[in-house]
Amino acid sequence: MSKMKLVMVGNGMAGVRTLEELLKISPEMYDITVFGAEPHPNYNRILLSPVLAGEQTINDIILNSREWYAEHGITLHTGKKVTQIDRVKRLVIAEDGTTAEYDRLLLATGSDPFILPVPGNDLEGVIGFRDIKDVDTMIDASKQYKHAIVIGGGLLGLEAANGLAIRGMDVTIVHIHKWLMERQLDEVAGKMLQNSLEEKGLKFLLEKHTEQLIGENGRVKAVRFKDGQEVPADLVVMAVGIRPNIELAKAAGIYCNRGIVVNDTMQTYDPRIYAVGECVAHRNTTYGLVAPLFEMGKVCATHLANFGIGRYTGSVTSTKLKVTGIDLFSAGNFTGGEDTEEIVLHDAVGGVYKKLVIKDDKIVGSVLYGDTVDGSWYFQMLRDGKSIAEIRDHLMFGQEASLGNLGHAGQNKAAAMTDDMEVCGCNGVCKGTVVKAIKEKGLFTLEDVRKTTKASASCGSCTGLVEQILASTLGGGYSPQSTNKPMCGCTDKTHEEVRQIIRDQKLLNIPEAMNFMDWRTPNGCSSCRPALNYYLVSTWPHEAQDDPQSRFINERAHANIQKDGTYSVVPRMYGGVTTPDQLRKIADVADKYEIPMVKVTGGQRIDLLGVKKDDLPKVWADLDMPSGYAYGKSIRTVKTCVGSEFCRFGTQDSTRMGIELERAFDHMWAPHKVKLAVSGCPRNCAESGIKDVGIIGVDSGWELYVGGNGGIKTEVAQFLCKVTTHEEVLEYSGAFIQLYREQARYLDRTVHWIERVGMEYVKKHILEDAEGRRALYERLLYSLQGTPDPWKKRVEEAQARREFEPITL
Repeated sequence: MSKMKLVMVGNGMAGVRTLEELLKISPEMYDITVFGAEPHPNYNRILLSPVLAGEQTINDIILNSREWYAEHGITLHTGKKVTQIDRVKRLVIAEDGTTAEYDRLLLATGSDPFILPVPGNDLEGVIGFRDIKDVDTMIDASKQYKHAIVIGGGLLGLEAANGLAIRGMDVTIVHIHKWLMERQLDEVAGKMLQNSLEEKGLKFLLEKHTEQLIGENGRVKAVRFKDGQEVPADLVVMAVGIRPNIELAKAAGIYCNRGIVVNDTMQTYDPRIYAVGECVAHRNTTYGLVAPLFEMGKVCATHLANFGIGRYTGSVTSTKLKVTGIDLFSAGNFTGGEDTEEIVLHDAVGGVYKKLVIKDDKIVGSVLYGDTVDGSWYFQMLRDGKSIAEIRDHLMFGQEASLGNLGHAGQNKAAAMTDDMEVCGCNGVCKGTVVKAIKEKGLFTLEDVRKTTKASASCGSCTGLVEQILASTLGGGYSPQSTNKPMCGCTDKTHEEVRQIIRDQKLLNIPEAMNFMDWRTPNGCSSCRPALNYYLVSTWPHEAQDDPQSRFINERAHANIQKDGTYSVVPRMYGGVTTPDQLRKIADVADKYEIPMVKVTGGQRIDLLGVKKDDLPKVWADLDMPSGYAYGKSIRTVKTCVGSEFCRFGTQDSTRMGIELERAFDHMWAPHKVKLAVSGCPRNCAESGIKDVGIIGVDSGWELYVGGNGGIKTEVAQFLCKVTTHEEVLEYSGAFIQLYREQARYLDRTVHWIERVGMEYVKKHILEDAEGRRALYERLLYSLQGTPDPWKKRVEEAQARREFEPITL
């Protein structure tokens, strides 16, 4: 029996999800042909922002490789835009003349960015933010130009602005409304978001109407607003919305209004043609979120397979996002209205805002800012229309507190969830689906769950919840730190296996390690050599041979390379404390070597930016201060507040504590940068809650927090323990850092390592095993004994100095 022919126009997330569902239930029914206008296979459009920010590459966000299409017998045409549908001959025609016949046609043409109809919108440097090409254009612009204007204060606009700022551009966000993300946030949350982003260096112009884009020599140079204000712009990114891409369907005579009109089976007015995704208008509604599009795909697949089951009746949507590291969640009618009441928790200092809108003892809407862990639970009650009368007093404090009020305290979030509660909003996956897959298919890793159920495979915000479900389902069978993924393409061995072999065999240099472990590539690669070098020197301090050429350029030059090829120099100031003599030296050095910028860093140190490489040894010599290691995978700074010595609120001497920590751990290399902070009281002025190790002074001693990260994706540190003395702070902090140094994978921040091994694992080794804790601390101190300051060493070594001297012919 010959197969029917299915042609899909569009190769995005909604369309390919439809094919995945179809292949599950009827893999042999169709010969499938796919046309995609972009040159790439299907990729995760949600993750374009991390690509722009430099966190990932296009290869990292590919969802279905070319091999996947081949394995399923799918003919894939990339870089071929379909320009015509012949409904009589049942034929699609691409712009290069490629044709394909169909028995069924699936339109998944997505949407296009809306470009404001203002003069100058066709100038070079004016783009949308929709695909990889737009990202590449922005990255190229960041290397040549300074001023970027992002028009649109929604999610895409903010992510574009953040990525451009990270790449060094001066970014201003223009928004027509009074606050940011007005479709997802109320005014309070929107203003909190703006304040947080302003602290990261972004600028805002709100309630502004763009009148004209002004050009020079064919490229945009400024934006003018209707109030007459004009701002410079070398790049203008329009992120003001999307419009369903319906031109192809309209030209073929398929009925469209706002989008391609479909019924509840995703069928158009032509019964042979179906449509899914952002191009669709269903019951006069279009959708831009991923979850509804995937729901459409699942229904469409059952009808393409001739099962005749399932109806798409629309979606009740929630939005769970991470905007430049800040967690946000909203659902339902979060603005309130007649006959509604609001329960609000607002902690401006802590950066947390929660609002629940209640009507007739039921949640009808919610906004969460900063703490979104209970978003899925609130949304489930909203969808199910559950009464909150019994738990009203505890509702604002989340699921655990509310269930505890009903006699279920002590459960983690995953264990407390019912099987029908949603885990992954992007893909519409509930807890029961994940648990069933784990049990029936023998899944043991996060990657297994992602591949099988799609939970955590899109935006990743539910990753922690999925790992909790793995842990609670498998019990002792789940090892978060285990993985079958090789360290790199040069070996089949994992990071953990490599470290164990180095320890067991006492390997002391890279050639010896590569030879013993049968490295495929004789000299390794840029991925494995730095990791191997770190594993050797951290496992066998004072014995292993450090290979400077296996370190990144920053660590080889002992300074932080900048985008123009110059370097920045940050001398060590223990605890952020300096002296007039040091300040004079810094000023004299800046004058002598014509250093273009002297800047106070976020870690309370002074940064000399723009130092020429050949001047580095002379700058170090003239400063005569220790290296601040601001360039390395190492200890960076210990940030402090004034503390009890001067502050009228201080309960502990945070400055002295910070200096003791920084001196104790000076010269320490690590899998990634390590930042500490000490606050003298719970007001936490040193921002200890977002540091790898954060210490907060209280009346009776010190509270220790670990695993915080104030980077692109902000993570709040977790409480470890409470101690009373300075000596205990040093011991517990040092033991935690050494455990991380000995067990984390190279380039793992503490937060990622803790996510993998679990906080209980950390507490077991640091809190429950006193002898083991002391041994960890002693190993750390031993590894740091006698380690020289790299700047002083380089100044003293004539051979090393030659590295910084320019080559003369």
